Formats: sequence, C-alpha cells, structure tokens
Amino acid sequence: MNDEQLLRYSRHLLLEEIGIEGQERLLAATALIIGAGGLGSPAALYLASAGIGRILLADGDQVDLTNLQRQILHRQSRLGMGKAASGQLAIADINPEVQVEVIAERLEGQALDAAVARASVVLDCCDNFATRHAVNRACVRHKVPLVSGAAIRFDGQLAVYDPRQPHSPCYHCLFPQDQQVEEVRCAVMGVFAPLTGIIGTMQAAEALKLAGGFGTPMSGRLQMLDARSMQWNEIEVPRDPACPVCAGSAA
Repeated sequence: MNDEQLLRYSRHLLLEEIGIEGQERLLAATALIIGAGGLGSPAALYLASAGIGRILLADGDQVDLTNLQRQILHRQSRLGMGKAASGQLAIADINPEVQVEVIAERLEGQALDAAVARASVVLDCCDNFATRHAVNRACVRHKVPLVSGAAIRFDGQLAVYDPRQPHSPCYHCLFPQDQQVEEVRCAVMGVFAPLTGIIGTMQAAEALKLAGGFGTPMSGRLQMLDARSMQWNEIEVPRDPACPVCAGSAA
C-alpha cells in the first residue's frame, strides 16, 4: 500500500482482525454486485469506501424518479442514465481508486457465468427469483461465496451461501426453484427506504469478511428483520443432501 492508502484505510489498519494483510486482500479482491438498486446502492458504496479493489456492477435498468426514495447511488441529475453507469460515478466520488466495470445488462447465461468466475465474492441484490437461482447455480459451479439480500415492504432477509464449505447450503436448499413462491416487487408492494440500507450494508459487511478473510461469515443462517418493530429472527439452514444444485459439490 502507498502512503495515501495507508491514510485512507487507517481505521481498518487499526483493527487487529484486519490490519495491513486483511486490507491488502480487500484491495486485491473483486466483488460482483448484481443489481444497482435499493440493496446494491449501499452495498456498492461501502465496498468502495472500504477498499475493495474491483467492482463489477451489473444492472440493465435506467435511473427513474421512483428509485430516488431509497437507491442512494443515484441522483436527480442522472435520471434516465443507466444505473450501472450512474453507480460508477457515485463510486468514483467516494473512492476513485476502485476499478468499476459497468455491466449495463441483466446478467444471464454465459455472461453471468463469466462474471461469477472472475469474482472473489458475489452480492445478489436483484429482485427476481429466476436471476437469484441462476446466480446461485453459477456460484456453486465456480465455488464463489454468495451474499444474498432481500427487502420488501418492512421485511428484510440476509443469508450467506459459501460453496467452498462442505456443510454450507446453497440458495436452492432454502428456496427450491420448483417451489411455488409468489413473486413480489417494490414497484407493486412498496418498500421502507431505510430497510434497503440496513440489508445492503449488512451484505457489504459479509462480503468484506469473506473477501478479507477475517471474522466469521454467517454461512448456514438466515436472518430476517421486521423493520416495523426492529426485531430480528434467525434460523439455521442445513445443507440439503439431495439438493440438485449443490449436492456433492463441496471439495
């Protein structure tokens, strides 16, 4: 690290669990953020401020006035701009050292597979189950840890799936793809603005621990927040030995 980096990240360097070695691991890491909306906004800003070396920011939508209630990456002056490009500008303002690659499309197929293969950690900040399952399959295939967040109305969820660990479940273990699940989106159901900040920031915290090799990531646990009462509930999520996605995938 150079002198400016030593100063910028000095409060991390003071933490025994991180130190210079941990910060250097963060600087060498690549985070793939899928979705530059309510969850991806705080996640991207905290990953950038904390010193993740490279961010692959994927989102095919444009900034809309309805986004500004919660999507803090974006600004009124950037209405109509692609969200990934808008996010790149916001990240450059907070930490110009971070390399940001704009992926102005909904990642799927070979493009998704290639992006996951490049990542040290993946943050699922999207809003639909089809993408979540596709991301999960790619993470299992390439053994890349996945930090999954969700927020709707006043209800938030957070989980970490780490296919490098033999006992860690994957997203399919908890939410089987053939299970009948009602698709709910902010556009029709609404969402409490600070809730996305809470969950997205926690996604960043888990991603930093995974990329930096410190702390204990919350693999195998699902945390659920009711923001109306600010009460957390947590359940343990075992690996499904018959899961068609991750069974037999652990090294």
